[in-house]
Amino acid sequence: MTSVTSISTLIPGNASAMPTSSARTVMQLTDVSVFYGAYEAVRGTTMPIREHQITAMIGPSGCGKSTVLRSLNRMNDLINGARIQGTITFHDQDLYAPNVDPIQVRRRIGMVFQKPNPFPKSIYENVAYGLRINGIKDNLDGRVEKALRDAALWDEVKGKLNTSGLALSGGQQQRLCIARAIAVQPEVILMDEPCSALDPIATGKIEDLMHELSRTFTIVIVTHNMQQAARVSHYTAFFTAEVDDKQVRHGRLVEFNDTGRIFTNPNDKRTEDYITGRFG
Repeated sequence: MTSVTSISTLIPGNASAMPTSSARTVMQLTDVSVFYGAYEAVRGTTMPIREHQITAMIGPSGCGKSTVLRSLNRMNDLINGARIQGTITFHDQDLYAPNVDPIQVRRRIGMVFQKPNPFPKSIYENVAYGLRINGIKDNLDGRVEKALRDAALWDEVKGKLNTSGLALSGGQQQRLCIARAIAVQPEVILMDEPCSALDPIATGKIEDLMHELSRTFTIVIVTHNMQQAARVSHYTAFFTAEVDDKQVRHGRLVEFNDTGRIFTNPNDKRTEDYITGRFG
């Protein structure tokens, strides 16, 4: 296959993160298909999630990126009729085994959504909320401060912790939601289009924050922004939507590799066509 060198012109600084070759696999998807009732939304996904690395999922609308993301902490369980086939493991434990509590799964694998969704509470109580419902009552002040510091928000809000979180700017609200997610110290953070509602300056702050957070957490991000995937991620999974002989669309993982390889010399022509703008 011809090397896709032209993509480098689309990536400011061509600054994709370098993966750590020794990073261990903390989650593993093996032949995972996700169904809504009888409809198979995504089929046959096999890929690893590696520790302290940022994994990006890219692809056109309707290819199943967010569906796969939500399966990683059993958020799809909240949708009537949703189920999976295949296996998702976390530290070699089957996340969908009968004895696994999905609430505990979501505590260890946190999530940040596309649109900032702070609670109608003070900044302090937004961060403390998850701590309280998880029964963590000691040193609340210190834990809230640490989460806000880790989310690069403390210096901007330390004098107004009793102010409503809804009074913050969009970018600040998203960092507040990140602080809320990390306050309970999950191991993995899932981010579903976390910058799509933000301006470029706020987006840059979130991207810088992701790099810092990956030192402590494992991050999986869904993004439509290929430049963002190239800038922030160590690994990239490209999904597409296929139409079967009954004219039904199904999402499918086409290729998983380190981000530099995906964006400069992908193995599959469908990946090359997508990242060079020939479709999608």
